[in-house]
Amino acid sequence: MLLPRSWLTIGLAFAAWQWVALPVAAQTVTSAVTTIASLDVPRYMGTWYEIAKFPNRFQARCVANTRAQYTAQTDGSVQVLNSCTTTEGNSIEALGKALQVGPSTSPKLQVRFAPAWLSWLPLVWGDYWVIDLDADYQLAAVSDAKRDYLWVLSRTPQVSPKAYEALVARLQAQHFEVHKLDRTPQR
Repeated sequence: MLLPRSWLTIGLAFAAWQWVALPVAAQTVTSAVTTIASLDVPRYMGTWYEIAKFPNRFQARCVANTRAQYTAQTDGSVQVLNSCTTTEGNSIEALGKALQVGPSTSPKLQVRFAPAWLSWLPLVWGDYWVIDLDADYQLAAVSDAKRDYLWVLSRTPQVSPKAYEALVARLQAQHFEVHKLDRTPQR
């Protein structure tokens, strides 16, 4: 009688596995995030204003005036200085470092805001992929490989509604959940 009971156990286990695994496998596979073809890093340097973002834990205190200042360093890295205004009206800053991944025109960077002595840990680095950028380097979208993060950045504190909506449409075509974008007040 051991043989039939074993087969019953195996059969039930297989049925349970199919019940759990098949719906996951049947889900629509979203295409990979597409970056821009190439990035002129020196031209990208300077101040960028956050126009909108997906909410995230590390910007939870930021309520307005969020911006990033990118400065090329002699070692080929990029200094990143992010700042914003908190609910209390204070200005806070985060100093980081970005490294380009791949060739000198790669739109993929890795960024960290952890102390330099922790830079050997892979988990302190995050993707910074430029996924949309106008020809004049005035309006950009930045994300990561998994679409967990998204920022809309501009060289100016305000963007025309037409330019913003066109960018949002392109992001939606890349399967971003654009309804999650929160606009950032710039005062």
